Amino acid sequence: MTTPPRTTLHLAATLLTATAALYIALVAFGNITDFGTNQQFVQHVLAMDTTFKDEDLMWRAVTSKALQNAAYVAIIVWETVAALVLIYGTWLWARRDVARARRFSTYGLLMLMLLFGAGFIAIGGEWFSMWQSGDWNGLDAATRVFLFSGVVLIVNHLPRDN
Repeated sequence: MTTPPRTTLHLAATLLTATAALYIALVAFGNITDFGTNQQFVQHVLAMDTTFKDEDLMWRAVTSKALQNAAYVAIIVWETVAALVLIYGTWLWARRDVARARRFSTYGLLMLMLLFGAGFIAIGGEWFSMWQSGDWNGLDAATRVFLFSGVVLIVNHLPRDN
């Protein structure tokens, strides 16, 4: 069996997947080694303590430190698994195992899109009204990661000659 030639599209898929892997690996590493910084972020978003405090919405607030910390640890675990999946996908791209690289990259990219799209944009932004906070609003950052992951996912699924 001969190895198919590396095309510019293959190179783009490899490097973009590697970039997504690097990004989420650094995020997970930062959250593990500097646990308190983003822990505060999660606590404030879930507690809704910097929102407009509309009485019709405040029943959604999660003020239990144990539940807040459990949510934060779950986020870190999700980020870590996504990083490992994307690193593996990158390795498969580098080996030119296109079918498996595409599959694992898709898994990892969808994990990012679920975390940042469903988790931070939908649940954090809308359910917990993060958009109302001047201090603890991560919607812009979440949107950037969501869109970047979507672009990488599209590039990974573009038709190839080989």
